[in-house]
Amino acid sequence: MKQAIVARADLGMGEGKLAAQVAHASLKAYEHASDAVQRDWKRGGQKKIVLEVDGERALYELQERAKAAGLPTGLIRDAGHTQLDPDTPTTVAIGPADDRAVDEITGDLSLY
Repeated sequence: MKQAIVARADLGMGEGKLAAQVAHASLKAYEHASDAVQRDWKRGGQKKIVLEVDGERALYELQERAKAAGLPTGLIRDAGHTQLDPDTPTTVAIGPADDRAVDEITGDLSLY
């Protein structure tokens, strides 16, 4: 099992901002997973991968594909307190889920 967190590279987020947005997305998607999936993922080491896309549209498209496949997702929009305008979509997490199911959605993306 794994979780893919996809972040927008076009925003130029600082390292700390990126880390916070990735953490927010990871937790949000985890909370949308079933209790059984949560337990299995925790037992398996909570494998994660951080990938990148350029643009808001790509983020939403990934989320829709994951939802259509029945995978848990967590899309994050920034509060706008620091580097970004309020409500800027920054990241989406997909999974935790079976590796193959996550790869069906994110397998062609580059590492961040």
